[in-house]
Amino acid sequence: MRSTFAEINLSSLIHNYINIRKKVKNRKVMAVVKADAYGHGAVEAVKTYESLGSSSPEWYGVALTEEGIELRKAKVTKKPILTFSPFQYDELDEYRRYNITPSLSAFEQLEQIKLKKLKNVLKVHVNIDSGMGRMGVRFDEAVKFFSALTAIKNIEVIGIYTHFATSDERDKRFAKLQLQRFNSVLALLKEAAFSYGIVHAANSGAILDLEDAYFDMVRPGISLYGYYPSLQTKGTIKLKPVMSLISKVSEIREIKKGESVSYGRKFIAKENITTAAVPIGYADGVNRNLTNKIHGIIRNKKFEQIGRVTMDRIIFNVTNSKVQVGDKIILFGENKLSIDAWTWSSILKTIPYEITCNISKRVPRIFIK
Repeated sequence: MRSTFAEINLSSLIHNYINIRKKVKNRKVMAVVKADAYGHGAVEAVKTYESLGSSSPEWYGVALTEEGIELRKAKVTKKPILTFSPFQYDELDEYRRYNITPSLSAFEQLEQIKLKKLKNVLKVHVNIDSGMGRMGVRFDEAVKFFSALTAIKNIEVIGIYTHFATSDERDKRFAKLQLQRFNSVLALLKEAAFSYGIVHAANSGAILDLEDAYFDMVRPGISLYGYYPSLQTKGTIKLKPVMSLISKVSEIREIKKGESVSYGRKFIAKENITTAAVPIGYADGVNRNLTNKIHGIIRNKKFEQIGRVTMDRIIFNVTNSKVQVGDKIILFGENKLSIDAWTWSSILKTIPYEITCNISKRVPRIFIK
């Protein structure tokens, strides 16, 4: 096994989930495990949630049908799985075979279903675009959509949802406008006697800051894995990062004053220094733009990374230390010191979602409790 690995703390995963569950009280929970549970390992994450028995999530959410199929093949849950990706008729057999609930999000999908015809009942959720502007039935066309939908034989709507664009921002005005639009849709559908099943809207940001959006079910994503969706959301739930990125020092060498380190000579030694090479690079998820900007923790001390981040290896300045080959280095995670995905995010002007999702498949996941 590689000396580089991502350590996934399943106890922290449970801690975050239980705290979210307490926050939303009696609402159902759809645990979002798309993108391999944001890089943490979807099968192990679901297995961990399911170990909670009656407290486990009522639903699981994925982005792609194949992500749902992975869970079914692993036999980690019999719970319903919703795929957020738009309905595709050529995936109909997979929806049925693996008991995956698709999302309807456009009139074109209804036309496709009418032409092909459904031989058996297909259970679906309807995605309402209340302002995200990405996909979903426009909020002002929802009644028209349901009218067309109910005219088609063998479709059963068992859920309806929307997605917030700004629930993780301090200014909640647009999120509240989306919520108002979604509530209006629900009222109009109810008035027209359309059945829409379970209602859900709250993502991690809304779970933290917008309790009016809880409805019947909530959809935590990044918060399950220990991060607030932005630094502007309130810390109303205590979270613990689930992933630590760890490697080992593979080589120690001396660099003389005036010599350079790595491609492009982005680091020139101003004095004689000692360096430690670590077998991890941008192919593993250490973004090349982190060059000369991050630290690693070795023996409870932070050391600066120097020289260009390469595909397979990065270098640290360990001058005047007792660092040796084989010493563990924490790229993010904690012991007595701490570095987390927000540290990298602030440098890259991104969010922890991208950091954890980008830890590549060639980095083994080690699951601890």
